Amino acid sequence: MSSRVTEVVSQKKIAGSSTRGTLFVVSAPSGGGKGTIIRSVLDVATNLSYSVSYTTRAPRNGEVEGREYFFVDRNTFEEMVAAGEFLEWANVHGNLYGTAKQQILDVTANGVDIILEVDVQGAASVRKLLVDSISVFILPPSYEVLRDRLIARGTDSPEELEIRLRNAPQELSQYTAFDYVILNDRLDRAAAQLASIIDAERARCVRQETVVNAVIEKFKLAGLK
Repeated sequence: MSSRVTEVVSQKKIAGSSTRGTLFVVSAPSGGGKGTIIRSVLDVATNLSYSVSYTTRAPRNGEVEGREYFFVDRNTFEEMVAAGEFLEWANVHGNLYGTAKQQILDVTANGVDIILEVDVQGAASVRKLLVDSISVFILPPSYEVLRDRLIARGTDSPEELEIRLRNAPQELSQYTAFDYVILNDRLDRAAAQLASIIDAERARCVRQETVVNAVIEKFKLAGLK
């Protein structure tokens, strides 16, 4: 883990001012590296959780149920859609992905920030539903790097790889809808930037009101002595 990432995150030990946590939505084209960046920050962050999504695709090598995703069949997923259990859901490259509404509500209600890792469709849905969310787009440095990362991942068939690469330009064009853009040319730098964004958003006046008011009260009490 980069010492720079550790330094940036560890500088902020106090949660945001409001009793409600903040939702950070991180998106990228397939192979853009958003998962790796998020894990780097989660390793050192305080008061930060990860939203585990549901998917109908099969687990990839090394993926663990309940850690990367909750893996369900299509019928189960569609039943959850019908029951209104998802904050957002989308069909991505033939597989269904969805974010459980209750998990987001429970975590943020307890004053904990949470990261949601989704595709650009999911990010658009969240923006429409939740005004108080911060969106971050992870930008791969080039077509060649994205292709090489997808090939190195070794999880896609040639047909799936072609679809992901063909969809990438359209996904990249959505970057203007996000609050922040991070160029993922170096993992340590990209992770440090995401950590800095989280830190800066926590320091916004609207999220520091409780902390500031507590300090002001102490000044008032001191002035009465």
